[in-house]
Amino acid sequence: MISLKFRDPDLPPYSCAVVGRRRRVLDLPLIAWLTVIWTLLWGTASWANVVNGVVVAVVLCLAFPLPAVDLRLRLHPLGIARLVVHLLRDMYTSGVKVARQMFDSRPYRAAVLAVPLRCRSDLMLTATAVAVSNVPDGSVVEVRRANATLFVHILEADDPAAADRARRSVWRMEELTVRAFGDRDEIARVRREPPPGESGR
Repeated sequence: MISLKFRDPDLPPYSCAVVGRRRRVLDLPLIAWLTVIWTLLWGTASWANVVNGVVVAVVLCLAFPLPAVDLRLRLHPLGIARLVVHLLRDMYTSGVKVARQMFDSRPYRAAVLAVPLRCRSDLMLTATAVAVSNVPDGSVVEVRRANATLFVHILEADDPAAADRARRSVWRMEELTVRAFGDRDEIARVRREPPPGESGR
């Protein structure tokens, strides 16, 4: 049984669900993209290759279903402008800091800092991780989706103030990202006090 998007509001756009023993979602843009890749691999845009590409793409999507991703994207122009300004400023100041550390002779004690986030949607979690990774001294080594936690690599682990600054920097980036692209629920979440974090080495 096939359920189309307009009959099932839980499905993502341009998709249909194959309902059987297990529910499988066929994402039509993904199938089209896999078909294009298949055709490019064969090097000939014949009807046979296109049809075979569609069949292979459908079989792959049914055999290896991707996890459902909650895309509640909203665009807030003022929030986007604030995020861009903050990113540019952070990239400059962090670049200067990293350059200074390269010429500093004193040893640095590195660690991985666990920073729990307030946002819960997959899109906001990913966008925050990407924004943090764009800053030179912020390197995300792992994203734990189950409890919405980023694991960030820091150099000055022996300084408690530096670890606290790193956490607050991630939380600030999370707030700016959510205020730029999040919905009302996510914006309400980032207004709350950040959860306590723990550092791992």
